[in-house]
Amino acid sequence: MHCEELELSVLRSMGKVTTQKSIAKELGYSVGKVNYVIKALADKGLLKIENFYNNKNKLQYKYLLTEEGIKEKISLTEKFIKRKKEEYEMLVEDLEAYRDKYE
Repeated sequence: MHCEELELSVLRSMGKVTTQKSIAKELGYSVGKVNYVIKALADKGLLKIENFYNNKNKLQYKYLLTEEGIKEKISLTEKFIKRKKEEYEMLVEDLEAYRDKYE
């Protein structure tokens, strides 16, 4: 998976009270990798991290996208869709070539 796709996956899972462990499980990555990406997104100003001091579970945080985070999410989504469309078109061309050759 591309780095941008990983960032997009993490950005898409934001906006809810959760743990890094649950995000890692949802996305199929290690907690360390998710932690690294979340910190990098926060350092870029794309993500705001809030913990709930009144909550008994001090490991739960709410990850909020900043305005720049929302813009980045849109940009990454557009890039992802473009890349997937190109892959789809290449697969269709391959399929048509196989059909022409073997049918």
